[in-house]
Amino acid sequence: MPKNHPFARIRRCTALPAAALTLPALLLAVPSAWATEAGAHGTGVELEPAVHQMMRELPLWSGLPFVGILLSIALLPLLAPHFWHRHFPKVSAAWALLFAVPFLLIYGDIAVYEIIHIYLIDYIPFIILLWGLFTASGGILLRGTLVGKPIVNLLLILVGTVLASWMGTTGAAMLMIRPLLRANRHRKRRRHVIIFFIFLVANIGGSLTPLGDPPLFLGFLHGVPFFWTMNLLPYLLFAGAILLAAFFVLDTIMFAREAPRPPNQEEKVPLKVEGAHNFLFLLGIMGLVLMSGSLNLGSVDVYRIEIGIQNIIRDIGIVLMGLLSVWTTKRRVRVDNDFSWFPILEVAYLFAGIFMTIIPMLAMLRAGTEGALAFIINAVKEPAHYFWITGSLSSFLDNAPTYLTFFNLALGRLGLSEPQVSSILLGALGGEKAVLFISYLKGISIGAVFFGAMTYIGNAPNFMVRTIAIGDGVRMPSFFGYMLWSLLFLVPTFILVTLVFF
Repeated sequence: MPKNHPFARIRRCTALPAAALTLPALLLAVPSAWATEAGAHGTGVELEPAVHQMMRELPLWSGLPFVGILLSIALLPLLAPHFWHRHFPKVSAAWALLFAVPFLLIYGDIAVYEIIHIYLIDYIPFIILLWGLFTASGGILLRGTLVGKPIVNLLLILVGTVLASWMGTTGAAMLMIRPLLRANRHRKRRRHVIIFFIFLVANIGGSLTPLGDPPLFLGFLHGVPFFWTMNLLPYLLFAGAILLAAFFVLDTIMFAREAPRPPNQEEKVPLKVEGAHNFLFLLGIMGLVLMSGSLNLGSVDVYRIEIGIQNIIRDIGIVLMGLLSVWTTKRRVRVDNDFSWFPILEVAYLFAGIFMTIIPMLAMLRAGTEGALAFIINAVKEPAHYFWITGSLSSFLDNAPTYLTFFNLALGRLGLSEPQVSSILLGALGGEKAVLFISYLKGISIGAVFFGAMTYIGNAPNFMVRTIAIGDGVRMPSFFGYMLWSLLFLVPTFILVTLVFF
């Protein structure tokens, strides 16, 4: 591999990336939209009316830079691969500036507030959490003879799907992707294995607990009981069974066609785990996330944004978990695990641009029926509508604020308040409105989680899995090529989910 290839190791694998060296400076970061209450995001009282006015005024075309960065991610790797691999951080920055400069010129202090808000509230904690999970899981190595036959691949994906609800889709995906790649390294056709892995482990599997996926954690912060999401188990079992069955049939056909000859059949090496102490760091990270949503230790104010002290503790703790993983894991383990910092750096660069350009899209959604996206809000009436529209928007936008938008819409439409949510879901408050809200919430929850699998940017681990797979030599489909797979397998599954449950 050439030294200037984007997936070449540009630094020793035990060295922290340049971005990580600046993490101590980021420790004043606040929680992402899924880690604080929207009402406690701290919009300054003096700015609140102006912010609401801005949300109502933003035209639909203000989302063009967001469309532009998505098209760049989709097309430039195909049309200009060398340019993209060398300059994708600059492309991301260019689209961000294309929106930010006129936004700042027109809205001034309001724009400054919104930009600082999205990076403090969303981006920085998002990257810290991903970095921590990526670092700790990258120190766990499964050694031994593991041959990627259809039944083995099915079991690996099934295990990852189960783990996703308890250690998060990112944690499960980063833990399981490397053993899956090694098991299938001798096979010529591997892309379908990785695609179904993204479908199930990086997305759909995270639907049973608030730890599984960001929007569910946001619901937990807004009164949804921690174990209520276990009510989504029938949806997971139904969709999971369809997709696992489809994968097994497809993988069996592919396996038979290429008639692979697994290597080293004479010398089978027993399976063993190295770097297992990193499981403690993964548990520590998930415990810190849960702590940040369960405690209220007060707050500090940064540019009229309230920062929960418990969330500052969480972010410091996640960084510490990641650093301990780096310091305590043998370099040989990470080398043998094909560990590289490039996937997390790629996500950091691209999502820095995405989070900037997504500002007008989220603002228009927050404006509800008074904003440029009112036609979408007005179309949502039935549980199936909540499922499909929440899901469709979550395929391209941040699924946490999308979840919250329709969560609040459901409450408003039924004349309910947030303090009533817990009573309704625990069965203490009944009636027709309660029944309707539960059906709406199931649609919102499943839509926000399941549809993250529709595109590479629907959920952060999608992009990281893709990058790791490409680095291992898998010819992953393009942005639109991946969407063809999701249209072929996911959309029919979601239609069946609609017919059976909604």
